[in-house]
Amino acid sequence: MPNLTVEALAKALAASFEGDGSVVVSRPVHPGDAGAEGTIAVATSPEFVAQLEGAHVALLAEGADWRAYGLKAAIFVGRPRYALSGVTTVFTPEISLESGVHPTAFVDPAATLGEGAAIGPFVYIGAGASVGAKARILSHVSVGADAVVGDDALIHAGVRIAERVTIGDRAIIHQNAVIGADGFSFVTPQMGAVEAAKAGAGSHSGTQNTSLARIHSLGAVTLGDDVEIGAGTTIDRGTLTDTRVGDGTKLDNQVQIGHNVQIGRTCMLCAQVGVAGSAVIGDRVVLGGKVGVADHIKIGSDVLVGAASAVATNIAPRNIMMGVPAVKRDEALRGIMAQRRLPRLFDTVDALKKRLSALDGGR
Repeated sequence: MPNLTVEALAKALAASFEGDGSVVVSRPVHPGDAGAEGTIAVATSPEFVAQLEGAHVALLAEGADWRAYGLKAAIFVGRPRYALSGVTTVFTPEISLESGVHPTAFVDPAATLGEGAAIGPFVYIGAGASVGAKARILSHVSVGADAVVGDDALIHAGVRIAERVTIGDRAIIHQNAVIGADGFSFVTPQMGAVEAAKAGAGSHSGTQNTSLARIHSLGAVTLGDDVEIGAGTTIDRGTLTDTRVGDGTKLDNQVQIGHNVQIGRTCMLCAQVGVAGSAVIGDRVVLGGKVGVADHIKIGSDVLVGAASAVATNIAPRNIMMGVPAVKRDEALRGIMAQRRLPRLFDTVDALKKRLSALDGGR
């Protein structure tokens, strides 16, 4: 981690400071761990400020009385959580990987590497693949034939990038993600049980699935610029066109994106989200953890969906949804409150039944 003076760190964060700007800090810490020299306590909320005893330097919300805590200096920020992004960026350790190709890596002679690209141990790069300038590909990654990895991309250990996949500039893909596996798409010779059930009501007249023919995925996957993909996440290739993830979108760990899915820009999909095939998601959509999205669903831009919700119908833009099935938040909350009142309602009904029975002579 770098050693910075308080003054230099404040400048890097475009923030103000007070006190001794020459004090050197080398790492940010939780307020409870801030006694050591060189640490800066991140204490931007009242809960954390109360734990500042013994700290030398702190990151505080604007207006905080830094002298009251015996600090040598303090940096003041207006939006604490955003400032935390800046602080952690400044102090993030550099990934040590020299440019060039590690002796244990295999790069097909028909592949191309951009200037300053770094290829780590036991990496495989297939024929016709292209790796951009200053891209870093860590150990045990495979990049399939004709795949494209953009400039300044960071591909962590164990990632699998299939053939013809396109990864945008500055993309980050975390450990063991799989980009471009074949889509989960099968069909029966006659109308099958699932097709018949979708077309009908509670029962179906379709044939049993005694034979399943694969629909192969001839498309690929395209990830835009500045996309981040979490560890263990899987994105299936499209059937005829590419599965797409828009610029700036972030996918958490263990997310599953089905074939043909289209995801817009600057979306956030949290852990264990599952999006079924051919769903279309607009820009700036947030899906909480364990949200499930049915196939062919359309979610408009700026939609928020609460954790563990099940999206079974289209959602218009700018709605907040939650529940199983997902409905507008106000409706879902009314349903939750009504459910909580059910025991009391049952008790009331039982009491009324007893009174009626008494009035009726016990008959």
